Amino acid sequence: MELKGLAKFVVLLAVLLAVGSVAAKPVDHPATKPQTAPVSSTSEPPSTAVPASVTDTQNTLHDYPAQHITVANPPPTPVVWTWQEEVAWAANLVLVVLGYAGILMALSLLRKIERQTGYAEAVVEAASSTAHAALLNAQSVIQAERPWILITVEPSRSMENSFTVMATNRGRTPARIIETMERYKIAVDEKRLPTSPEFRNEKRNAPFAPIILLPGEFTAIKPFSRDDVKALCDSEERFKRIETWEEKVFLYGKVIYRDLISASDGPPHETNWCCWYIHGRQNSGLVIAGPQEYNSHT
Repeated sequence: MELKGLAKFVVLLAVLLAVGSVAAKPVDHPATKPQTAPVSSTSEPPSTAVPASVTDTQNTLHDYPAQHITVANPPPTPVVWTWQEEVAWAANLVLVVLGYAGILMALSLLRKIERQTGYAEAVVEAASSTAHAALLNAQSVIQAERPWILITVEPSRSMENSFTVMATNRGRTPARIIETMERYKIAVDEKRLPTSPEFRNEKRNAPFAPIILLPGEFTAIKPFSRDDVKALCDSEERFKRIETWEEKVFLYGKVIYRDLISASDGPPHETNWCCWYIHGRQNSGLVIAGPQEYNSHT
């Protein structure tokens, strides 16, 4: 709309300039000469005799002043253009027409450019939407096909009252375990555990060897038996409180792993786990327990 208003203003200005240039041209008109009465070549010489009546009349006229006759509204003098003025007027008219035609062509070109820009923006927006949809689809495929490490507890077949914490790949693609952590905590119940699992930064004697689990495969994470309870207790009294269930032993840890189908620089996945050791008089048990923060998956 602003371009159309500017174009109309330019056309009006061009017309005013053309009219002004034509009106400002001085018009040279031939000087009007006083008309004289034609003199006849066949007129006879005037007579020298003056009649008496004429002489009396002249004497009478000498007694009055001379009278001047003026015309109130003289007839308009017709305007006559020279050929230079006609050529200039025609040239200005041609320039105005050409300028108007040029402005119309420029407006038409601007409208076409605007339409093409709108088409390009629509194409870019459609391409962006398609790319975003493709990204979401790829992410959903990766999430559906990614590995999932789940934690279970298996009793030992060779040793009584002994258990093993197992990590199993329940996903659809291989998983690469890059780190494991295990800790224990003696508390009255799970409500007395810290809000989030606490892990101390302890250096290993040997670097952790990565483990690759195919879908359905499993590996041992942490073995635990009845004999390990006394090693965790700092006194005999605490061991007795565990035997009488006044206090409980909680084992917790995490498994850090990556999937092999996503970028290697992405954040790894984690599986947190927590177990409660049940100390009986003759038999013991190890079951999954603890707050939700201790049994989370990413």
